[in-house]
Amino acid sequence: MSEHLLQVENLRTEFPTRDGVVGAVDGVSFYLDPGETLGIVGESGSGKSITVLSIMGLVQRPGRIAGGRVLYKGNDLVQFSQEQLQEVRGKDLAMIFQDPMTSLNPVYRSGWQVGEPLRLHRGLDRPRSLREAVSMFRKVGMPEPEQRVQSYPHELSGGMRQRAMIAMGLTTGPSVLIADEPTTALDVTIQAQILELLKKVNAEYNTATILITHNLGVVAGMCERVMVMYAGRVVEEGPTEDVFANPSHPYTWSLLRSLPRLDRDAKEPLRALPGLPPDLTDLPSGCHFHPRCPFRIDRCVDEYPPLAAVLPAQRAACWVTQAGVDLNRAGAIVG
Repeated sequence: MSEHLLQVENLRTEFPTRDGVVGAVDGVSFYLDPGETLGIVGESGSGKSITVLSIMGLVQRPGRIAGGRVLYKGNDLVQFSQEQLQEVRGKDLAMIFQDPMTSLNPVYRSGWQVGEPLRLHRGLDRPRSLREAVSMFRKVGMPEPEQRVQSYPHELSGGMRQRAMIAMGLTTGPSVLIADEPTTALDVTIQAQILELLKKVNAEYNTATILITHNLGVVAGMCERVMVMYAGRVVEEGPTEDVFANPSHPYTWSLLRSLPRLDRDAKEPLRALPGLPPDLTDLPSGCHFHPRCPFRIDRCVDEYPPLAAVLPAQRAACWVTQAGVDLNRAGAIVG
């Protein structure tokens, strides 16, 4: 039995292509406890979204889970049938997708869609589910909730659509909430409101939350722990405060270094991360990050490093830091 609410063990998800098999998720492991928020960060194509889609059993064919376990309360979701997964999805595990305009059905009113999980999982009739939808709209800060339940998605603003998605995810009181780039394409003010809403949900419902984002500032403000992915693998993980103060993988160090800082000279250009993410059908030998890494040593080219402890609660997959090198100090020399 798993001791955590959600425990992912050595998860591998593959997609066959004309150029070979793409290992979109390659041996990913992590855990999640009630009330905790885990941030998953990395560039586009690093495997963040496919990881959570695999957890939800939503990987589209020809993609498939090639190995590993996804334990929810000790039950392996990988072994569940589609019928069993449908019982879990929406009731115990809920997901807020990146683009609510394409996730909400354009031909159904928003209140009908928000009430659907209640009709499916709790057997509520349509009038009762609509009343619950109004109540949930009110909880997520939707203006004029009684009117908005009658609105179609295209009649709602971007922020309203995202609130509707969050309301839909919360109607059945799930134990795990997955938010995949929930503030994409929203203006800064609405982004702040949505993130504050997720914080409130986490505290009020004790919901375990996985937050996928490109924004490291969001992770710093929202997440107790962070997991950094590159080319389908976890390259660093640990408490957010420790990882940000002491990045122990050159990829994490490079991401943090590229952020604008108030203590940096305004005339100093941003330090962009050089190069591009690798082609997953033709990965570099050894550590997949070594072609872009300013700290690489000969061993990095030949051997992939294990994810090993660098601090009591922090792990990184890097030969350089496992040899005792402090990237912050070494970075001052690298420039």
